[in-house]
Amino acid sequence: MGGTGAILVQACLNGGRARSDHAAVPIAPAELAAAASAAVAAGAGALHIHQRDAAGAQTMDPDACAAAILAVRDACRGTPLGLTTGAWIARGAERERLLAAWQVAPDFVSVNFSEEGAAELARLALDRGIGVEAGLATLADVEPLGRSGLASEMVRLLIEVDPADPAEAAALAAAIDAACADVPARVGRLHHGYGAATWRVLEAAIGRGRDVRVGFEDTLILPDGAVARDNAELVAAAADMVRRAGAALAGG
Repeated sequence: MGGTGAILVQACLNGGRARSDHAAVPIAPAELAAAASAAVAAGAGALHIHQRDAAGAQTMDPDACAAAILAVRDACRGTPLGLTTGAWIARGAERERLLAAWQVAPDFVSVNFSEEGAAELARLALDRGIGVEAGLATLADVEPLGRSGLASEMVRLLIEVDPADPAEAAALAAAIDAACADVPARVGRLHHGYGAATWRVLEAAIGRGRDVRVGFEDTLILPDGAVARDNAELVAAAADMVRRAGAALAGG
């Protein structure tokens, strides 16, 4: 994890993106597997996907999740894989029911602490032996994480900032990180931004020894402003930033 001299680059392969956003956005399990393999070869030490159903819609359906997990694991043996649990897919008891029904589980899930029921969902995942990334998008999200009593059990804090202005986004990420000072150091801190702010957020985070995330979910654009060919090119750019900062790349 960040802070140990080695920095993790997590690849976020698709998010809510569609083919209309970029022709190389992976949707089907085989596409996710190929994109994941290329991202790992480029330096990714962990993977995050938004699993889809046959129509390409985001889902927590057990069969669809299993298909994605098994395909990616076959292509990237030993690389930790996480799924989304965003409330835009399912809410409340239905979201918990779907996660409880998973027969093939990921290594971790991302749980947004801005969402109602986040603590209950995180507890359910942990009880099933699934790691949890605590999604923190604002300073206000730190309070429900602390109130949950689960902060020390997280795999990492996922500090994900929305501002489009790069300087504002980097400052917010630093402020959220600082607000989590009481969380044990063994819990990783992974930073990422979106769109034009992505690379400033990553650069600032790497400078502080924090883990980072990049991929088509967050941006389609490389640091030089060119459109990336694929997820692997984005990961390679982040890995290069890590190396130029004098740090090694970490596994998950």
